[in-house]
Amino acid sequence: MSFEGIEEVQEEKKTELSNSRANRLDPQDRAFHDWYRFVLSFPPHLVRDYIHKFGLNQKSVVLDPFCGTGTTLVEAKLAGLEAIGLEGNPFPHFASSVKTDWKVDTDKFSTQAMQIAEKALAIFKTQGIDDNLSFGDIQDLELKTLSPEAEKLILANSISPLPLHKTLVLVECLKQFESEPFYRHALLALGNALVFKISNLHFGPEVGVRKPKTDVPVVSNWLLEINKMVDDLRQVAEKTYPATKVHLGDARNLDIIEPNSIDAVITSPPYPNEKDYTRTTRLESVLLGFINKKEELQESKKRLVRSNTRGIYKGDNDDQWVSNFPEIQRIAKEIETRRVELGKDSGFEKLYPKAAKLYFGGMAKHLADLRKVLRPGAQLAYVVGDQASYLRVMIRTGQILGDIAQKLGYELVDIDLFRMRLATATKEQRREEVVILKWRG
Repeated sequence: MSFEGIEEVQEEKKTELSNSRANRLDPQDRAFHDWYRFVLSFPPHLVRDYIHKFGLNQKSVVLDPFCGTGTTLVEAKLAGLEAIGLEGNPFPHFASSVKTDWKVDTDKFSTQAMQIAEKALAIFKTQGIDDNLSFGDIQDLELKTLSPEAEKLILANSISPLPLHKTLVLVECLKQFESEPFYRHALLALGNALVFKISNLHFGPEVGVRKPKTDVPVVSNWLLEINKMVDDLRQVAEKTYPATKVHLGDARNLDIIEPNSIDAVITSPPYPNEKDYTRTTRLESVLLGFINKKEELQESKKRLVRSNTRGIYKGDNDDQWVSNFPEIQRIAKEIETRRVELGKDSGFEKLYPKAAKLYFGGMAKHLADLRKVLRPGAQLAYVVGDQASYLRVMIRTGQILGDIAQKLGYELVDIDLFRMRLATATKEQRREEVVILKWRG
């Protein structure tokens, strides 16, 4: 479909594809997916749609090279398909690997979770803390805290002192069971409770800090997540599902994937939107020990396609891959011209044109390296969105990625309109699209 053709989609269709309707997690899709999920993750039904459209069967192998919190991987597993994921951000990688691990003794998991809970509550009691009653004056309590280095990595006031103390106590109790098969599930359950119930974070869609909660139950909120996991695992206990592999790695280098092994790609890469995706997962990454210092955070950022100026490093040269793409060079020039006109002179603002070029260069590098792992006839779906984050210069992400893919030997089959979403900064409607490609080999 041409770009002009997409523009002609009827208004009724746009309403049907609105943000609130197209991107919601339907109640029947809750299992496994809401163990831990990005607020703006693309919905499971979209993955199912393309599994069906691509005519995939139980002999097919699906790859998600930007697997995030595992939406594609879970849906592929439920459909009986072998799936492989790649993710550069440590905590989402961990979440994806746990969400696709269904070999857990649920009775033992449930019983030992209660034992851990009782142990944590007993420690609280010795400190005069009732986890289910709001504590009054905490000035006389000696509370556990993060190290100064770890404290600098999280958003200020993202968790209040007493909930932080109780969370760290629970983490210590959990670590005594680190060798148990259910340990990773229990840790992910705490990560989900931490973000959505225990912390002061809110998402709208950017991560921010709301009015601090001086106290909130930690153990009972964690147990609610455990019970949800146990219920989901029991639903699949009597069935056999294919194994899912999830690798911590960079989507621009696919050496870890067997050559000529992939039948389909269903994924949503980062967008060129100045959003630091590691910031969204920072609290749980730090509190649960996945990132402990600045150097580890930088290392994880270097594994990601550059999509924001806070993830650009000396020596980054992915922009070389798109030096001959006139539209990308035009966009970078327009961003720079507007920056000068508006007098935007901060260090980050000066990097806006570079960020746009690095993003598309990184995606070109990814698509180039991807070719070696695809089987002839492989079908690909990339969920991307139009952006205007860089001084309101419009970037037609899907159309540009389609052009890049064609020059790398892919067939551009279509660009499907997935939904219309409201840009938070400008209150304008933006297209979110699925770029459909085919690799003929």
